[in-house]
Amino acid sequence: MRNFYAQEMELPSLAAIRYILKMPQYRVNLEKPHMSPSSTPLENFEDDHDDLVFLDEQAVAGTGDAAGAVWRVMIVDDDEDVHSTTTFALGNLDMQHRPLQFVHAYSAAQAREMLRHEADIAVILLDVVMEQDDAGLHLVRYIRETLKLTDVRIILRTGQPGYAPEIDAIRDFDINDYKTKSELTRIKLYTTVTAAIRSYQQIRAINSSRRGLDQIVRASTELMSLHGVKDFASGVLTQVADVLDTEADGVLCVHEHTDGRAPQLKVLACAGSFCRLGGGMLGSDDDARAFAAIGRTLSQRASVFDTDFAALYFGSKSSRDFAAFVRLARPLGEIEKRLLDVFCSNVAVGLENVELVAHLHNAAFYDQLSQLPNRTRLIEILDATLEGPGRAGTTLSLVDLDHFAETNDALGHQFGDLLLVAVAGRLQARLGRHLTVARIGGDIFSVLGDADAVNPDKILELFQTPFSIDGQDVQLSATLGLVRLAEHDGSGADALKDADIALKRAKMQQRTGHFYFSRSMGVEIRERVHMMHALRTGFARDELFVVYQPQIDLNTRRPVGAEALLRWQNAAGQFISPVRFIPIAEYSGLIIEIGEFVLRSACAELVRLRAAGHHDFTMSVNVSQVQFRHPFFLAMLRSALEDSGAPPEYVELEITESMAMEEPDLLIQMLAEVKHTGVSIAIDDFGTGFSSLSYLQRLQIDRLKIDRAFVTEITDSSRGSSIAEMVIQLGRNLGLSVVAEGVEDERQAQILTALGCPMAQGFLFARPMTPPGLYDWLQQNTQTRAA
Repeated sequence: MRNFYAQEMELPSLAAIRYILKMPQYRVNLEKPHMSPSSTPLENFEDDHDDLVFLDEQAVAGTGDAAGAVWRVMIVDDDEDVHSTTTFALGNLDMQHRPLQFVHAYSAAQAREMLRHEADIAVILLDVVMEQDDAGLHLVRYIRETLKLTDVRIILRTGQPGYAPEIDAIRDFDINDYKTKSELTRIKLYTTVTAAIRSYQQIRAINSSRRGLDQIVRASTELMSLHGVKDFASGVLTQVADVLDTEADGVLCVHEHTDGRAPQLKVLACAGSFCRLGGGMLGSDDDARAFAAIGRTLSQRASVFDTDFAALYFGSKSSRDFAAFVRLARPLGEIEKRLLDVFCSNVAVGLENVELVAHLHNAAFYDQLSQLPNRTRLIEILDATLEGPGRAGTTLSLVDLDHFAETNDALGHQFGDLLLVAVAGRLQARLGRHLTVARIGGDIFSVLGDADAVNPDKILELFQTPFSIDGQDVQLSATLGLVRLAEHDGSGADALKDADIALKRAKMQQRTGHFYFSRSMGVEIRERVHMMHALRTGFARDELFVVYQPQIDLNTRRPVGAEALLRWQNAAGQFISPVRFIPIAEYSGLIIEIGEFVLRSACAELVRLRAAGHHDFTMSVNVSQVQFRHPFFLAMLRSALEDSGAPPEYVELEITESMAMEEPDLLIQMLAEVKHTGVSIAIDDFGTGFSSLSYLQRLQIDRLKIDRAFVTEITDSSRGSSIAEMVIQLGRNLGLSVVAEGVEDERQAQILTALGCPMAQGFLFARPMTPPGLYDWLQQNTQTRAA
């Protein structure tokens, strides 16, 4: 048999091949050759009369496997004997139960053309010297750089050692091996090709894993861009199909832990043949295999793979688990199973994150008690409505439950919560789902929708029927503030603010009523807000100051005291009326600081006047209701008296009659504590309220001040001086001093004197003046009276 092997390669010679092929166990086609891509005829080797055509290499190898189950080896050589001997030598090689399939090219040019179309070539046995001396190396460059075939393994062979490639070429072009034909024995050829196929397999596995991981990363990124659990679940089915390169056909369910009971599988997403399930529940009647597979997956807390399906487990740290059933077109390999496990881990984290985001979204945009949209969500809806075409016929209404705080305090917060839920349910059920009902505050709801539906009469009518809570009927009423979006300019937040303004106006005028916002109301409110900011800034910049209007003894016309009055001159030099800014100061709470400033200024001025010789002189200071009710008012009063050194008996605090009428018992107690400091108390604007005689007797007051409106009347012959005279008489009977305000002419002064009024103040005697002006005026009037 030695003679049957070529001496150069120790491979079977052509004669040996012919001898073997003529044996009965081999089939030989002696007819005219038929060309095929995988077999090439060998003609005229020794017998010019016999045209031998080798059977397909698969037949030689004794297998009929498809291309997908073979290792494809390309032989590129211009020597036909090399093709024949190589095919014969490797024909019986089997790796991992997969035989070899040979592809033949007899030139570099032919190989170029074939490689453009041939797929899954594992190994190329390439001759270096063909058309040109370096044709093989040029083909290698073409394979790597032009065709970008990086997986295929290349083994260079040459019968001319002098044309061996440089080391740099072997490295740069990723050449798997280089052998001379003389050293490539049959055993070495087996070993070299086997090593190359193993290398190809490992590279393909690595690249497949890398591509799979890249696809998983990409899929995870795309999933993270989805919002909501249902959208995310649908995306999972799509991405699983992409990873497996198949059509989406499956169902993803969520299972809440049920303490060992049969799993209740809620369908979150479905695709393909499972689309019929919609968003319901998955039961054994719907798809027994899917139900059983998901149940098994949940119980094992691991993915389950079969030949035609995969049940994927997406674990969760929460009380809910997720699982999917996916139909497969083919069995999965180990790498694909591992990739799916990685994918499932990413999806599990993603599902937890999506659930967390959904929970945070719900907490941020929905009221947790009523599950209605909250203020933030309502503003978003308002913004969208204002930007759309439907704003013209849309109305926003705020619904404020009257006296709900008292109900809550009386019946408990749990009862109050049930009542709020009942109100939310009635608003939604009776007004219709096409309207947006929201809860924007403790006891304030909102209704947004078509103007005909958001009708105040319809809304208020809903509260005519009592609410039944825990068997107890509760009657509620509501007050509404409404704004027509067609008349609104601004954002959703501005519209909500305008509705709140209308609501406040409605509550001021009448409870259980309604009020529509108007542009004039908006202008008024904005002016007030502007005034509030300007007042705060002006106070910080010392634009506010105190002036003093003297009080006169009507009998002697001598000054006996002064009233401290607040004035404001802004940076532009304009004087702002106290009628405008005092209510704003009280509303904003700034009156606490301003009031202390006035009191301390008045006490300091009193000390300076006494030092100048005006000892029998009383300083009156107005105190607002907000100041008087402040918990630290008494401490502030004591501190001001102590810090300034002003004698308390010459300091008088003025409160209004309307203020004295509110919560009389509390006021009586407070006045008693104020009197302990030594200061006196006067009721300002007396006669404008409805104080009773018995009530006045209980108040520890020292003086009554007649309102300027009644002083003006005393010179009107049609009305007379009845009220002023009554106040003077009342003061005399109660032992109280009386001061008339707003005396502007001599006739008024004479009438008041005749009625027995002891003191007065007004423009007839002096206008309010600054401390230097007061000092000069007192000096002049004291000297004049003395003369």
